[in-house]
Amino acid sequence: MSAVGPASPLPEEPITPPPITTPSRKVSVRLQERRGSNLSLLLDVSSLGAEPVCSVSTPKEVWLQLLHTSSRPLNHAALQDAAADTHTLNAEYQKIPPNFVSAAELDVPGHVIKDRYKSILPNPESRVVLRSLEEEAGPDGYINANYIRGYKGAPAAFIATQGPMPHTVGDFWDMVWQEGSSIIVMVTRLKENNEKCELYWPQPPERERKEEGEEEQREEEEEEGETGRFGRFLLRVTDSWEKDGFTVTDMEIQLCAERRPIRHYWFTSWPDHHIPQCTAPLLRLVEEVESYRKSLLPPDPQPITATVRGAGPIIVHCSAGIGRTGCFIVSSIGCQQLRETGQVDILETVCQLRLDRGGMIQTTEQYQFLYSTLAQYSSQLQHRQEQNQNPKDQVTEHLQNLQLDKTQTQKN
Repeated sequence: MSAVGPASPLPEEPITPPPITTPSRKVSVRLQERRGSNLSLLLDVSSLGAEPVCSVSTPKEVWLQLLHTSSRPLNHAALQDAAADTHTLNAEYQKIPPNFVSAAELDVPGHVIKDRYKSILPNPESRVVLRSLEEEAGPDGYINANYIRGYKGAPAAFIATQGPMPHTVGDFWDMVWQEGSSIIVMVTRLKENNEKCELYWPQPPERERKEEGEEEQREEEEEEGETGRFGRFLLRVTDSWEKDGFTVTDMEIQLCAERRPIRHYWFTSWPDHHIPQCTAPLLRLVEEVESYRKSLLPPDPQPITATVRGAGPIIVHCSAGIGRTGCFIVSSIGCQQLRETGQVDILETVCQLRLDRGGMIQTTEQYQFLYSTLAQYSSQLQHRQEQNQNPKDQVTEHLQNLQLDKTQTQKN
């Protein structure tokens, strides 16, 4: 009988390794998609026993009606309270339709190469059209820019546009010349991580110390360095000085024998997609621009809503031409509202801007900053009015107080 050896161990079942999981790739989100969509609205219908969330189409007429009718006028005291209520401001901002323009709505062949951001397009109804030159018959030119209404709906008080690119600098100056604009407000640096705007005007050369014998050469170099050709125009810087938070540059634009003055304001203390650390520099810029604009007015009085002759629209740009650009324009209009009426309607003004150019005011933080800025201006305005009160009014108020005190004394 043969011996039976020990039983061989049963083979172990193969162990299945855990599945390899790859972190989900972060989907690239375009600028417009970060701000929301015009055409979709999420509705929670879980209580109806249906799918938890569904997407439905919002007719364009609905959000256009919202933009035309939304309003929230605030007096000085109510503005202070509203600026402190960030939760309400966030909810208010989220309800404003962006009114972005799709590529299908913009029937301009070849516009893509002239758009800095492919999802930020000019509203067709209010876009600036570069008219073809009389001596060069052809199709009208394209620029990513819109006319923006001002205080009390004044037509074309501003132009909001993107920061010029290397191949659109000529278009930018064509627009300045065509519109007769005398003021440009730039609310971006040239680079912020990446390029935000092409340098589109001549820069003064670095001023180095020269020996007395080189004084004449230095003047010639400065004259040459401060002049440059951009597109079909010759630009010459005539003066430049620093202010608190921005730089002011006076220049001259020349086409053939005609010359026109241009004042350029460059606000550099505002980071992209964020807000400045304080409101004071922006308010100073707004007041400076408004004061210079008034100096360009003709001597005869003009109605508030009249188009300014000889000054043209104020051209405002950042990089995309909707965020910081929108904040400057809303601040300017809001300051006028407070001066003229003692009230401000930021919600209505932002809606008006978005009707003219989609996406104006890009973030909740920028919207809240507008309220803080105008609340600060409101306080300054009231303080100035108290200091500048007419002496006759002060005497009348004092007599009224004395009369009131006398009446109360007699009653007691």
